[in-house]
Amino acid sequence: MATLPNAPNLAGQQALYLSEQLKAYRNGKRQNEVMGVIAKPLSDIEIAQLSAWYSAIKVTAEAP
Repeated sequence: MATLPNAPNLAGQQALYLSEQLKAYRNGKRQNEVMGVIAKPLSDIEIAQLSAWYSAIKVTAEAP
């Protein structure tokens, strides 16, 4: 889970969703200054690998 207030939670998201969003940042269809810089140099294989890794993270929640 993200620890910064404006950072998205990527862990546990569907791989297809993550892949499509990274491709959208890479080609400029989705705009974000930081994510655009991060996604721009990624290959399709790297995007697939990152998406698979983040989607494999198990997210749990506990009551405070």
